[in-house]
Amino acid sequence: MNERATTAEGVRRTNLAEVLRLVHHGGPRSRAVITAETGLNRSTVSDLVSRLVDAGLVREHDPDPTRRVGRPSPIVAASPDVVAIGVNPEIDAVEIGAVSLGGSVRLRTRIPTSDPDVAEVTGIVTRTVQEWRAGELAGCRIVGIGVAVPGLVRACDGLVRLAPHLHWNDADIAGPLSAALETPVVVGNDASLGVRAERLFGAAREHTDVVYLNGGASGIGGGLLLHGQLIGGEGGYAGEWGQTAASLTDAADRRSESGLLEDEVNRARLVRAAGLDAPDDETLEAALDEPGEAADEAARQRRILAATLGNAVNVLNPSMIVLGGFLGSLRDLDQQGFDDEVRARALAATAEHLELASAALGADRLLIGAAEAALERLLSDPLG
Repeated sequence: MNERATTAEGVRRTNLAEVLRLVHHGGPRSRAVITAETGLNRSTVSDLVSRLVDAGLVREHDPDPTRRVGRPSPIVAASPDVVAIGVNPEIDAVEIGAVSLGGSVRLRTRIPTSDPDVAEVTGIVTRTVQEWRAGELAGCRIVGIGVAVPGLVRACDGLVRLAPHLHWNDADIAGPLSAALETPVVVGNDASLGVRAERLFGAAREHTDVVYLNGGASGIGGGLLLHGQLIGGEGGYAGEWGQTAASLTDAADRRSESGLLEDEVNRARLVRAAGLDAPDDETLEAALDEPGEAADEAARQRRILAATLGNAVNVLNPSMIVLGGFLGSLRDLDQQGFDDEVRARALAATAEHLELASAALGADRLLIGAAEAALERLLSDPLG
């Protein structure tokens, strides 16, 4: 193939990726809107959409007839039958979801377990996906699997260097899972994938400088976006907020010898105070809203979390802080009061334009983030 042909094909592939990303991240839109957003001409957009339709990646349908003005332009939408599987192993359960192009969770399940090792997680995911393939996902194209792990994941190859609460050390889950399901697998830190999901589909869509903290049964992890770029650090391990020292403004609030944030602001402490057994976040939040020991423990943890976030605001000057998991539940007990406390703990200038939010994607945030990582190859080269 000559250089001109190669260049032309490269441009076409780039344009195909741009159109697919538009309808995946931005939702259905007309050919006319795609033309305006990409700056391509109408005939080029028509050709690109036709190629994506032929590949089964997008669908076209007529626009709303009640809003028709002039010649109608077909609406282009991501195909719901192209899916990626998101997986989040935790110490008390393995969550699995099938996420369609467009970011919607088509199926999800939460399978209770206790401190699962790689083999157990692989078995649970394999059985679930095989059942879905034979049932609800029959006829769908599964393009990959993403695993959101609460621990340190090496960016270059997805090796789980350390997931302390799962007791995983230098653990390879991508290899066994890929072999079992004959599907590509990518692995990443849960909070880093969570901030990616919230940036693309959730609370941080309009922000490029974002601090994200995720609270789960295994502790607290974090993700950081600066100028729209996910900050991973040299090996991909950045964002371990839970391993930083807790900001204790009152010595009486200390409960742990370690002084680490995730030992002080801790889901297990809340669950015990509420007298529950392995609740989901919604059940736990309801219990924390009732007067008593659980409410007192929640108030203590809110004070520590707010002070810690005040430090983050001073250091990083984000425009948005997003809290996921039980951290979002702590904030939701009194959103305005919590937000005001964070701003009070920061310098006025650094907090001037700060917004805070609980994860808009709720319990789906990590599944969507993991699936997004699994979709990346397709989104970069739709026909590759």
